[in-house]
Amino acid sequence: MQAAAVAQVEALPRLGARLSTDPQSADLIIDALVGYSIRGDPSGRAGELICWANDTSAPTLALDLPSGLDPTTGAPGTPTVTADATLTLALPKRGLYLEPSLVGDLYLGDIGVPAQAYRSLGLEVADPFGAGPVVWVPRDGLPAPQRDRR
Repeated sequence: MQAAAVAQVEALPRLGARLSTDPQSADLIIDALVGYSIRGDPSGRAGELICWANDTSAPTLALDLPSGLDPTTGAPGTPTVTADATLTLALPKRGLYLEPSLVGDLYLGDIGVPAQAYRSLGLEVADPFGAGPVVWVPRDGLPAPQRDRR
């Protein structure tokens, strides 16, 4: 595990969160199992935890994209997390629009990417974070999220 991930895991108990590699129940599932570079179906322990999360009644928040979902094509792997909400980072990935039933409510989180970084890639991106560091991303035909869904 990289140093940044270790620091984040070590911070969880100080925030009152209980962390388990063998969960039995949960009030909230935070899915960060498989990252952007996924190739093929999730397997091993990651695949087992995805199945567990999908069989649990607790709400699931996916970080960046639901584990198992291809970020570009939106093709779901076997298995893929079915998220109640997804907090994607920097810019939404194309695949998040192609499988909305797996993504849930979509939010965009500011991770401080400077506008110059986008311009250097030939992208002109308007700053979406005028309303705060996390914003809801509207998608065609999908309603705005409800504040208390459970």
